[in-house]
Amino acid sequence: MGQVTVRRVLLGAAVVLLLGACAAGTNAAESHSGAGFWLGLWQGMIIPVTFVISLFNDNVSIYEVHNNGNWYDFGFVLGLTFPYGAAGGGAARRR
Repeated sequence: MGQVTVRRVLLGAAVVLLLGACAAGTNAAESHSGAGFWLGLWQGMIIPVTFVISLFNDNVSIYEVHNNGNWYDFGFVLGLTFPYGAAGGGAARRR
């Protein structure tokens, strides 16, 4: 194997580990007050990974239904737009 092949294998393994670390799962330490802003922000950012997992696992959903209301929703939407919504800004033409 050449150096390029070894680097690709290592890069592929790192990507798989990174995506695996972002996977949503059951929350053993669920609070009684519901999910708040920070959990909404995190779940909004990992939604692509969570969506793919939810297709194959009935125990994973992309939205926490036991939340504390508007703050969770705000964090969720902010999490959606923060890493993914800004991607289109670089594509705009400048005059």
